[in-house]
This record gives sequence, C-alpha cells and structure tokens, in this order.
Amino acid sequence: MKRPNPNFEPTLIERALAHVAPKTAQIMLHNRLKFEATVAMGRGFGGYIGARRDRAATADWNPGGGSPAVDISPDLPMLRDRSRDQMRNAPVALGALNTDVLHVVGTGLSYTPAINAKRLGITEERAQEWMDDTKFRFNIWASSPDSDYLRKLDFYSNIELTYRSSRESGDIFVLTPMVERYGELSLALQLVEADRVCNPRGQQQSDTLQDGVELEADTGIPIAVHVAKNHPGDWRGVNEWTRVELRGSTGRRNVLHHFDCLRPGQVRGVPWIAPIIEPLKQLNKWSDAELNAAVVSSIYVMFMEMDAEAFQDLYDDESAKTIVNNAQKWSGKMESGKAINLLPGEKANIQTPGRPNPEFDPFWNAMVRQIGMALGMPHEVLTMHFQSSYTAARGALLMAWRGFTQRREKMAKTICQPVLELWLANEVAVGRIACPGFFADRAIRAAWCASIWTGDGPGSVDPLKEVTAAEKRVAMEISTLQAESILHDGQDWDAKHRQRTKEVAMQKRDGTAPAAAPGSVPVAADSSVDPNADPNAPTDKPVDPGSDQEDAAAAELRRGLSR
Repeated sequence: MKRPNPNFEPTLIERALAHVAPKTAQIMLHNRLKFEATVAMGRGFGGYIGARRDRAATADWNPGGGSPAVDISPDLPMLRDRSRDQMRNAPVALGALNTDVLHVVGTGLSYTPAINAKRLGITEERAQEWMDDTKFRFNIWASSPDSDYLRKLDFYSNIELTYRSSRESGDIFVLTPMVERYGELSLALQLVEADRVCNPRGQQQSDTLQDGVELEADTGIPIAVHVAKNHPGDWRGVNEWTRVELRGSTGRRNVLHHFDCLRPGQVRGVPWIAPIIEPLKQLNKWSDAELNAAVVSSIYVMFMEMDAEAFQDLYDDESAKTIVNNAQKWSGKMESGKAINLLPGEKANIQTPGRPNPEFDPFWNAMVRQIGMALGMPHEVLTMHFQSSYTAARGALLMAWRGFTQRREKMAKTICQPVLELWLANEVAVGRIACPGFFADRAIRAAWCASIWTGDGPGSVDPLKEVTAAEKRVAMEISTLQAESILHDGQDWDAKHRQRTKEVAMQKRDGTAPAAAPGSVPVAADSSVDPNADPNAPTDKPVDPGSDQEDAAAAELRRGLSR
C-alpha cells in the first residue's frame, strides 16, 4: 500500500480557514499544490540561466531528478555489461584501467605496523620487537594462497583483483569467513562480483531491499547482503541466495564493500567509465572504420575487362555460360595481388579512399583528452606517450599521481586495514600475538592496529634532479627520510637503514669499503670494533656533536647515499 503524500493534505491554517471561508481555503490549497508541483516538476523559475526552459539551448534538456536508487539501479546491469565489453575490446578503456591498477596497487600494498609505544605503555624496544614479529607473521599469511577462500591467490593478488573488479563493475564485496586451515581456524578472503549480490528470486526494490543489499527500515543503514550461489549470467538455471550480515553479533565485519560513493544515500557503485561509455564506443567504431579503410586502400587488385565481340568469338555458348556463372559467384571481396576478370560491359570504378586519414590522429587525441579529463588521468599518462618538455611531463605525472594516491588511500582504508584488524584479532584470540587490552578497550585496540600501507613509488622523470630536491627538503627539515623513502619507491626507510648499516659493516670487515671522496674527512680505524659483531647492537660510545667522529659518520652516510 502506498503511503499518503503529506503535501496533498491541508495544513493546519487551511483546515482552520475552511470552517469560516471554505472557498478561500480551497483556493489556498489549490495554489499551494500548484506551486509545489511547479517546483518539483517544472523548475527553471529562479535566477540561473542554466535552469531556464524558455531558451533554445536548454528547452529540450530535461534530465531526471531521481534519488540515487532511481537514477542508478535501473541502468546498473547494462552499465556493467558495457563496461566489461569495453575493458575487453577497447584499447583506450583497457589501457586506462591497466594504468590505474598498475599505479594504485602495483606489486601490492605492504603492511608496516605503526603502534604508539607511549600510548600503549610499553618501551620503544618492546614496541619494535612487537612490530617486527607482527609484520613477519602477517607477511606469512598474506603471501600464502591459504589467505584466499578458493586457495588460488594470495592477499596481494586479491587486493589487485578487488580494485580491478570494482573499477569494471562499480563495486565489489569481500566476505571474511573463518575457514579451517591445517587443523585451525584462519581468516580467508572470498571475493564476490557485483552481479552476484542481487535481490533473491527477482524481488522488487523496496525500502528494505535494494539491489541485493538489505537496509534497516527506519534508518536505511545496510545490514546484510544477499549473495547468489551462481552468477546471474551463468548457464546454470537454478540459483540460491545466502543472506550474510555485514556485522556479526560482536561487531565483527563479515562483509567489506568497496565502491566510490558519489551521492548521499547511494547503496551500489557504478562502473568507472559509466559517464564516458558512449564516446568510448564511438571512438572505437571510428578507429575500426579508419583501420579497415586503410587496409582496403593498401590492397592491389588488377581488373581485366574483355571486349564484347572478342568474348563471343573466343567462347562458345556453353563456355560463356560457365564463365558468367563463375563471375556471378564472386562476393566482391578483394585480396591483394589478385586478378579479377570482368564480364563484357562491366567496368571497375576505382575510388581513392585517401587513407591514412591525416585528420585521424588530431581528432583521436582531442577525444582522448576529454576521456582523460573524465577519468582524472592526463593525456600523456593515459596514452603513455610523452613528447613534451620535462616540466610538462613531470606536471602530468604529478597530477595523475594525486589521483592514484587518493584511490590507494581509500583502498587501504576500506579493504586492507579492515582485513589486518580481522587477522590480528584472530591472532590475539588464539594467543599467537600478545596485545594487552585488545578486546577490552576500542581505543587500545585501535592503537595496536595502527599501521601504514605503502605501495610502489611514482618513479622519476629526471632521477638526479629529484634526488637533489629530496636531499634539500630533508636538509631544510620540511621533509623526513621516511617520507622521501616512501615517495621514492614506497619502501620503509627504517628497513633500508638497517640493511644499509649491515652492508657498510660487512664492507669494512672485508676491506671492500669505497675510498673516501676527495676533501672528505678520513674514517679512522677503530680496533675496538668487532667486525663480526651485530651492526644493530647499540654502541657504548656516543658520538659527540661537532667531533671528527660525527663528521666521518656523515661523510660515510653521504657516500652510501651517492651509491
């Protein structure tokens, strides 16, 4: 039953006026309803020219004003199908997707613990030990196919597939079941493609069910998803649905939903290329037509025309009939180097196609620029073609990298960090990792779960200039070695420092340390240093500020950076 529209009911003033002046009350109600209908349907009576309906440029422009569900839900199946078709068959769409996935995810997002020792009431040494052990254990789980429900991909490959699928289909769901692995329960990730979350048995959309997502009646908060056992486009006819709550009774996240929310109240995501599907398709058609025309123009065919009188003199009636029948079977297809006999009276009309079209490349690039604007990807990055100056190329890369970084951060927040928290909660529950107060206080739990997710760096156009700029930023104290290390290649500086310290100690031990640069302070040999000692062990001899020892250490560090 439809709910009554409160706007059609008389207001308190109109009901009171109806007792003394019923005609006036009726006129007031009629005018109010007319005004509300005009505002809701007509629009264009304000001061903005873009909303006017009496101008030629906007007279036929009547977009719908529906809710997110009304505007998105009816088109989602077709948008997904066409988006995947473009990703399969259109070079521009596929190239944009591959470039985006390569820079956002790349070789994978790496977990680095970043707990606050002071907040947790532990020493820095204990915090470092905990972070090293936890990172080691997480990498073991993440690098194994056991982290995948189907045991096909590891965690890092699942992250890449999650991001790629969400761009193609609009969104993706990641289930987080606990499955038995080697005799004990372990976290596994189960990726569910967007199409499989749908209304069971074709149920109609309602206030509590929208595109497979179950909503709370009063607040509209998503509380569960309905997952089809088989893909709706699968050949199997009979299907079943499983209801999976987004959160368990303890608040555990059973489902992770990754999509770009473009409007408040939006429940499902739309494919990345949805706004530009039509121009992408048209551009692909035009490219195919130009390619076919160029191929046809490259074919060399010889047409031989026979005189009518000579034809009658050379062939009798039976032979002539055979030749005519064979000529009629020709499909019109031309092959390079082929000679085609024309019947008497026929003449080949050769048209020069003028291919390759000199206007193809400028127009194609103009269209791709617009597509790149819609995708937030500069033309040079989208086409992987850099012909401009260093400044322009670097500007394009920096502009693209802002978008890549923003999407990487979102991926880390919506998928990577929740997965880490689920994995760590299980490790703490079974006693493999000690986290005092983990389940007692949410603030303490968040402190134990604090982390940094890093990916591949942006690369460099001119390495020498960028290293010099990084050195100056650190010297000016407007940046840190950690920040510059992550910006360079996405790796943690602390790990590099520990490794470099070991390498320098080994070079000194083996006598392969490089010679000091001209003008630098020589490093004095210290006989008290054991070459076999642990280079990470703390020294009993502090370095005095301003001493020769400090200068020598600085010179050694500079030589290490220069290599």
